[in-house]
Amino acid sequence: MTASKEVFVDLEEKFNKVLKLLEDSKYDPENQPFVSKYAASETLVSMKASLENVIETQPDNDKIKLTAMLGSVYLYLGMTSIATEELSTGEGYLAKCEDLIKDCTEEPQVVMVTLNMYNQFGILWSQREPEKSKTYLEKAERLYATYKKSNVPPVDIKDLFNPNFELNDIETAWINFEKVYTLTVYYLAQIYGALKDALKSAVYCHNTLQRQLDSGDYESIDWALNAATLSQFLMEQNGFKQARHHLAASSLILDEYAKTLDAITERNEAFDAKMEVFKHRSADIARCWAKYGLLLLSKSKERLLNHTDDIDKNCTLSSDLTTLTLDSDASVTSADLQNLQFTSLDLARYENQITYKFILTIQDARHVFLNIQNWLQKAEAYYTLETLASDHLEIVQDKSQMYLNLLFFEDNPENQSKLHKRRIDLLENIIKNVNPQYYLQYCRQIWYELAQTYCDILNIKSDKLRESKERPSPHVLAKINHLIESSIFNFTCFIDSFKEGAGKELPGKIPSDSEKAFLQAYFHIAALNSRFITLDKNVQLKNVESSLNMYKKVLDYCNVNEKAAELIPMELGICKEMVTLLPVKIAKLKQEVS
Repeated sequence: MTASKEVFVDLEEKFNKVLKLLEDSKYDPENQPFVSKYAASETLVSMKASLENVIETQPDNDKIKLTAMLGSVYLYLGMTSIATEELSTGEGYLAKCEDLIKDCTEEPQVVMVTLNMYNQFGILWSQREPEKSKTYLEKAERLYATYKKSNVPPVDIKDLFNPNFELNDIETAWINFEKVYTLTVYYLAQIYGALKDALKSAVYCHNTLQRQLDSGDYESIDWALNAATLSQFLMEQNGFKQARHHLAASSLILDEYAKTLDAITERNEAFDAKMEVFKHRSADIARCWAKYGLLLLSKSKERLLNHTDDIDKNCTLSSDLTTLTLDSDASVTSADLQNLQFTSLDLARYENQITYKFILTIQDARHVFLNIQNWLQKAEAYYTLETLASDHLEIVQDKSQMYLNLLFFEDNPENQSKLHKRRIDLLENIIKNVNPQYYLQYCRQIWYELAQTYCDILNIKSDKLRESKERPSPHVLAKINHLIESSIFNFTCFIDSFKEGAGKELPGKIPSDSEKAFLQAYFHIAALNSRFITLDKNVQLKNVESSLNMYKKVLDYCNVNEKAAELIPMELGICKEMVTLLPVKIAKLKQEVS
């Protein structure tokens, strides 16, 4: 006995209802977040019962279609169960789907169900057993490759429930087939990341972006942000050429999106919301470009420091991943790395802004510097101190780093001092405008950086003083003492920021991530006190006593917290030596004073 047409019409209506409920679930109230999904599950259970009855009575030539339909119901029951956090139930339904379709996974009517099922298994196991998740997603990858070669149109899941089966939409089915596989590629990118295979993950991230670009199925803002995010990883692997390419693609897509916004004539709340998102993400991508420039300067500096002799001959470090020598057991291929580009996009205008090659000269460094400055100004226009203080503080810190990175390539000590002074102006301007109570971590970083920067200028001025044959003027000596005082002041602010309680006392143990800097601040203050230039023996005595006191604080802390000694072995050795030597100097000064 065959089922009546009414049964299939009823199944189509119910399946469309399920799709509508799942679409509407995003609007469910917060106090009932799964209400639409639960309703969809109830409808699916009803469909399951109908199909299980029908499948026993239908002729063999309808078995594949009915198997695909029942498999789809199991699939959606699995998906909704996982979405409602009933993982074991969801796993059970997916297992039923897998068992039901195991002998016909590559049939045109079943292949979409199979691909989706493998993806859902991938999601299910991604948190608990990423290796198992990868196994399922690789099955999806192989199925896609095999089926694509057959060139036989797949049947879309929605069309399975269409009683007029011969009217199924082949073009839409192919589009959805590609969409499902794009999700497979995206999930594989996440899984390789979870399995700590970062380069393989990056390849799959790029392939996801490429597939979205080819299909035209993407949100411009999301695509641009994802491309820019990927660039951050690529530059950390020294793949500056590939990182620049992805940032250029990100900027191009954003600029094209800006044109679509300009074309909108109705300026309402929806338009304002889109403009706000566009400005926000444009600022983010400007920051990514700035990070690119900062890291290029920083890595160039490292490269020069590590290869002081004949760098072109002795250094094999490259800024292009395609020249990477891969191990025999590498999970990526040379072809994978060669393909990390969007050949359909014309990116020359964006790429030509900045080099991808390591920097060698001050002229090249200045060009990179000016680009960074421009990008950070764009970002700062959105991330103001009044509206988004944390981001604004980070941008100011990036500006300071920009000057510091340029400084390495500058040979002239006077110019070096000027660059340090600009850093000081930036950091002091921001520190006086933020409340340490709310932004303590940022303030600590800035106090420490200010202290180091004053110390750096002090070293430059002291070197100049030693090299000069002329007697130093009172103004020069006062300047040096002022630099010492300013450095000590900021190191002291940093140390005092750890005080707690009503009595504002330092705790017995400093948080481990700040412990080394805390001890080094004491050490620096101790050393700086010995650098004051004065003829007054009383002042000299006071300074030496202050030095001794600071060296003792380092030793006292390390005696109580023994592991802290491992953080500063060199400084600790000096501290031990100084607490032996300085009392002799103090005794001598006391005699001279009296």
